[in-house]
Amino acid sequence: MKREDRYKHVLQYFQQQMPEVNTELQFGSVFQLLVAVILSAQCTDKRVNLVTPDLFSRFPDAHTMAQAEPEDVYEYIRSVSYPNAKAKHLVEMARALTNHHGGEVPQDMDQLLLLPGVGRKTANVIQAVAFGKSAMAVDTHVFRVSHRLGLVGKRDNTPFKVEQTLVRHIPADLIPRAHHWLLLHGRYVCTSQRPKCQQCGLHDVCVQRLPQ
Repeated sequence: MKREDRYKHVLQYFQQQMPEVNTELQFGSVFQLLVAVILSAQCTDKRVNLVTPDLFSRFPDAHTMAQAEPEDVYEYIRSVSYPNAKAKHLVEMARALTNHHGGEVPQDMDQLLLLPGVGRKTANVIQAVAFGKSAMAVDTHVFRVSHRLGLVGKRDNTPFKVEQTLVRHIPADLIPRAHHWLLLHGRYVCTSQRPKCQQCGLHDVCVQRLPQ
């Protein structure tokens, strides 16, 4: 199957199966989304959603969090992965927003990447989810599923290379949803260990499929 036909098949499948899709993180503002995405690094969305209600109740915006110390934030996020580092990043990020952006999260990629604790994946999530831009965030799920479905090649051996290939082949208007399609497929069906190939509607085009 040609790569163009593979993309068309995969995208049509997801459009039929998940026409409306979004992040599973819970948030009430762009700032809160940014906090949740930073917390989700190497941590499940389910765990993040357990700690953010109390965290956001105490620190609802950048201005309030900027006045805190890392140890104050740590008490709310201690059950997530790497809580010490994340507490430090969150306070520094909130202070950067307050000092340089009036407390608002910038839309520009370069400005986002200057924020403490914000890498390319996080910046792409913010651009896609908060601002509706054609940005493809590549996490471990997207990376794995893209390779298994043959959407990317062996030379696409870094998240950035996978991102570039996906963006080159997926229509711009579908990219924000495509990130969630690939992520959720990897989270619930095409799992890292024991993928549920028997339940996968894309089994016929998977290049790493297990025998049924």
